[in-house]
Amino acid sequence: MRGWCRELAGLVLPVDCAGCGAARVLVCAGCREALSGAGAGPVRPSPRPGGLPVVSAAAVYEGGVRALLLAHKERGALPLAGVLGEALAGAVLAGGPSGGPSGGPVRAGSPAAEVALVPVPSARRQVRARGHDPARRIALAAAGRLRRAGVPARVAPVLRLRRAVADQAGLGARQRLENLAGALTVCRDGARLTDGAGIVLVDDLITTGATLAEAARAVRAAGLSAGPGDGLRAAVVAAPADSFGWLPGAVPRRPATRTGQKSRE
Repeated sequence: MRGWCRELAGLVLPVDCAGCGAARVLVCAGCREALSGAGAGPVRPSPRPGGLPVVSAAAVYEGGVRALLLAHKERGALPLAGVLGEALAGAVLAGGPSGGPSGGPVRAGSPAAEVALVPVPSARRQVRARGHDPARRIALAAAGRLRRAGVPARVAPVLRLRRAVADQAGLGARQRLENLAGALTVCRDGARLTDGAGIVLVDDLITTGATLAEAARAVRAAGLSAGPGDGLRAAVVAAPADSFGWLPGAVPRRPATRTGQKSRE
């Protein structure tokens, strides 16, 4: 009920852009441009946790993008799920799972195999406090956007936490890995919910990669994906600038951003 009230309020009441504060618009043109996915590509945290699949991100986690993600996740700005889901869909399209006729990435309008978006779950206490599950809500919006682009897609919420974990805020890369080790598992109907589809792990943000690495471990342990080199992939809305543009043997580069955009880090 709390979530519905927030969503209705966001649709009815005058709002300012949650990204930059532009008056009386949910998301301004500039912030939409930053989330357009034009710079979507592979990202890799450094150090890279073992087992982390190939990850694609739509935008740099800074400025308006950062503000929009935080408004959706922490302040209950539920109508933002649409634009964030569109960005996530762009990341899936840019580096989605093998499944096209030549085994390459999923492309809009291509005769690709179905895609199962598997969101990283939030802890129950976080869902209660926020009034919603951010990654799942964004995944649902992304699946709709992919279907409209001609890519068969569904959301498969097969992951769940099997033990309590500490708040990740303030933890370093190694501490996050230790905090999450073995924390995720696949639900009993996991195989049925993902049957016949290429799995893409999805989240709103990647920082150290610990969460997605643990999600990949759980999926592989359940037999839904064979292991490294199995085609399992991940997609996120945003990632730090220095993790973009990764290629084997290359130095990560910063993707282009809108002129005049300032970081809020």
